[in-house]
Amino acid sequence: MARQLDEQIAGRFPVGQRLRVLDVGMGQGTQALRLARAGHQVTGVEQDPKMLAAAREVLTGEPEGIRERVRLVQSDGRDTGVHFLPGSFDVVLCHGVLMYIEEPDPLLAGLARMLAQGGLLSLLVRNGDALAMRPGLGADWAGALTAFDTTTYRNRLGLDVRADRLSDLTSTLAGIGAPLHAWYGVRVFTDTAGDDAGIPADVEALLAVEERAGKTDPYRSVAALLHLCGVRG
Repeated sequence: MARQLDEQIAGRFPVGQRLRVLDVGMGQGTQALRLARAGHQVTGVEQDPKMLAAAREVLTGEPEGIRERVRLVQSDGRDTGVHFLPGSFDVVLCHGVLMYIEEPDPLLAGLARMLAQGGLLSLLVRNGDALAMRPGLGADWAGALTAFDTTTYRNRLGLDVRADRLSDLTSTLAGIGAPLHAWYGVRVFTDTAGDDAGIPADVEALLAVEERAGKTDPYRSVAALLHLCGVRG
């Protein structure tokens, strides 16, 4: 996904421009820190105090110049209007968040308002059109049959969460003034790997295959996750 995001940033902004980035639901700050290392000014928003503490701990190990480019805010992301002015950011990330929110439209509308004209909104969501793939590949036939007719599922943490369909999010993005510009699949072939799976010796080949599949039909349509990029019109 990082490669996909970099592709969109490179195609949208001049080389060397220091971007203002908002990462909502940043977790431990993997993407936020990566973008800060690349020279961008990053604001990370996270609700979970443990995740926020982990991000702060990782940040302490970075050089001062990188630490100065990162601001951390504790919030669930639905009150961005309280913390920031409209149009304050060039790039807004919301990765792995929507599945935990029952009604995501207000959050998405708020994130779109944070974007400057021509800004990029990057979403990572569970693919509601391919929920039967994981149970089906695991020979859970009853689970696969159920998954065809729902957009809810139980994740690997044991939580009941929700997925999004590409067509629905395409309509939503158009309605909030950040129409879909590009979309990718994420975890096309690797979704069934266990949480304890090690890094394979041929990891570069694996990444190359996933990157190619993530932008190629019909493979991207059955990916576990969808990476959608909208642009503020």
